[in-house]
Amino acid sequence: MIDYLVKLDTDLFIFLNGLHSPFWDSVMLFASGKLTWLPFYLLLIYFIARKHKWKTLWWLLAIAVVVLVADQLSVHLFKNVFQRLRPCHNPDLSGVIHLVGRCGGKFGFVSSHAANTFGVAVFLSMLYRNLWAGVGLLIWAGFVSYSRIYLGVHYPADVIVGAILGSVVGFALWKPAIWLMERYAKN
Repeated sequence: MIDYLVKLDTDLFIFLNGLHSPFWDSVMLFASGKLTWLPFYLLLIYFIARKHKWKTLWWLLAIAVVVLVADQLSVHLFKNVFQRLRPCHNPDLSGVIHLVGRCGGKFGFVSSHAANTFGVAVFLSMLYRNLWAGVGLLIWAGFVSYSRIYLGVHYPADVIVGAILGSVVGFALWKPAIWLMERYAKN
């Protein structure tokens, strides 16, 4: 059964990674960049500050904790345990994949990009409590996550499990954040 799932994951990766063009290469490389989304993050901070005033610092701390937990779990609970090679490090796929940019670390299960972006998207969806904001955040997280497959650095399962992990972290840290906010961030 595991062999079947790995083959399915690899076949899906090869198909999705094979849908490339020079235009999309640059778009996906841009989407996957660490500083690319800085203006977007500043806009999110603006909306938080507009509604929550000085409590914005508490919310930013909570979001940082979501990213820290999602990132550390993706590395220490998954990448270092399962040690599944990234497609770009897999010798069986050399010459088959379309690698755009750097390959990254040796192991890829699970995608930290997916875990981090979905953690933030779910947490902020609960903070904003707006259907369209939530949908937009999930589309953003999905786009960033898909870029990792397109670029040749993650299998679809890496991204899917990373998205689930991040979503669970974002959801699980919501109640403690509310509790801490009510207890320590009084007006």
